[in-house]
Amino acid sequence: MAEIKPLRAWRYNKDLVKDIDKLVSPLFDVVSESQREALYEEEYNSIHLSVPRGDDSADGASTRLSSWKKDGIINQDELPSIYVYYQYFTLPGSDRERIRKGFIANLRVYDWEEKVLLRHENTMPYSVNDRMEILDKTQLNVSPTHGLYTDPTHEIEKYLDEAMMDPLYETEDYQGVRDVFSIIHDVKIIKRIIEIIEDKQIILADGHHRYEGSLLYQKEREKNNPDHTGNEGYNYHLMYFTNTESDDLRILPTHRIVKDLPDFSREELLSRLEKYFFIKTIQEATDVNEVILGKQWAFGLLIGDEAYKIRLKPEMIDTITWDFPRTIKELDLTVMHYFVFEKCLGIKGKDQRGSQNLTFERNFVKCLQSVVKSEAQCAIITKDISIETVKEVCYSGYTLPQKSTYFYPKVICGFLFGSIKEDEFNSFFDEAFQ
Repeated sequence: MAEIKPLRAWRYNKDLVKDIDKLVSPLFDVVSESQREALYEEEYNSIHLSVPRGDDSADGASTRLSSWKKDGIINQDELPSIYVYYQYFTLPGSDRERIRKGFIANLRVYDWEEKVLLRHENTMPYSVNDRMEILDKTQLNVSPTHGLYTDPTHEIEKYLDEAMMDPLYETEDYQGVRDVFSIIHDVKIIKRIIEIIEDKQIILADGHHRYEGSLLYQKEREKNNPDHTGNEGYNYHLMYFTNTESDDLRILPTHRIVKDLPDFSREELLSRLEKYFFIKTIQEATDVNEVILGKQWAFGLLIGDEAYKIRLKPEMIDTITWDFPRTIKELDLTVMHYFVFEKCLGIKGKDQRGSQNLTFERNFVKCLQSVVKSEAQCAIITKDISIETVKEVCYSGYTLPQKSTYFYPKVICGFLFGSIKEDEFNSFFDEAFQ
């Protein structure tokens, strides 16, 4: 069902990777302005390709990429390989070190209707166009998206563990996560990994905008190529694959911040919420996460220097008029977007995707600061989502609201780059994997 393919990645030369910390960068959608400015000071940092600076950013990235290739800053591996990527991390409140194990390979680009790659959230058009333009100009997948496969046998992890006995390099990234990188050249092992994946559906965990950019670009190139065969580089997309059955797959919550609504009133909002929710004052705003933990349809509400727990009245769940199956209606995120944003704040469901009044923040402290400083009118604090919920949504054919999940840790950029340029994509050695 899902076709993956090893690749000959472009990687920094042996001298530069001795200082790998100076080359890696956060993904384009999580890097902060201050981080960007610091990373731009590093001449060869991967951010110059992933989030290029300037008015002609995509063209500038293309020029820089050509220069890096010419000067040997990055070199292309001779053999098609599967690349192993482990992330060692801890979670707040625990000193247990966890390991997210995965590998990087090319995935054939599938349209959503084919049901091979399943999405769980919608995208925002501007970000898709931005990613598509960079792909077009550079002919390079600068960073892998994150896909999930399901394999209770964990067979692939055995091969990954063997490769990790001889890692190529490692770094501690901006999240405090230890990222370790290795490589698999063995043809038999690569073919076995391909076989295991080929009967799987893949859930797109992270990178919806980058993947949709690849999808739109593939359609455009196919339409304009009378000699299209399906084997061209533009038919593939760089992806990091991890197993849903791993105990160290974590999804953190993404909170909502509301700002710039006309005629916003704290009293009016609380009055409207009372129709649908039980409302309880929380004395210490910092206790919000603990107060709502484990409670269905419960959220934190921050307004100014006040905090509340709001929990949907059970009888209200049957009043949702959105055309969703019941399992989707009963999700916390559906309840939040329907009752809080549409019914109480007046932001219609069809308008929420592009609303300038809703922003997303993963850091609770920043949410609290924004409302205390009156930079935001209020913030809605959510709980994390289980992988089972994500599976349920994907298999149903529906999607969650945008920015509903935050798979932690985030993959970093800079360990490798995947070319879709024809004279770099295909290789004499590809026949070995047929």
